[in-house]
Amino acid sequence: MSDLLPTIGLFQGFDVNQIALLKHLFEDFSCMSGQIIFNQGDVAKYLYLILSGDVAIRYKPYDGPPLTLTRLHAGDVFGWSAVIGSSKYTSSIVSETAVEAIRIQGNHLWTLAGEHPETGKALINRLALIVSPRWENAHKQIQSLLDSNHIR
Repeated sequence: MSDLLPTIGLFQGFDVNQIALLKHLFEDFSCMSGQIIFNQGDVAKYLYLILSGDVAIRYKPYDGPPLTLTRLHAGDVFGWSAVIGSSKYTSSIVSETAVEAIRIQGNHLWTLAGEHPETGKALINRLALIVSPRWENAHKQIQSLLDSNHIR
């Protein structure tokens, strides 16, 4: 699936060299319906981009049953905790259908941003735009992270 990068909207406009950099950082991920992709409280390692399928974001409050917060579909991103520096995921993700996705380790994304600032910053900003409807201040928080990592 990572060979499809140039055809995925998130990556359109990147040149051949940038795509080559990104292909080495993303890996394929797939699962069947009903699979827990990660649990709330698991170590936050990957950020996922859904290529096909549907997932549910579930949150378990301290004093109640799990709640489905929202559902995500092709083109959506989840696992943002791995990028913003959280050590653990703040909610669970469960596949509602078979899912095809690509994923990147959060630390690899920040290494890319440090070594190739133009490509890294562009990708991080595009990811923030995808998630921003669910996360009101995503762009401000991403800009703060870029600034704190001295990426311009």
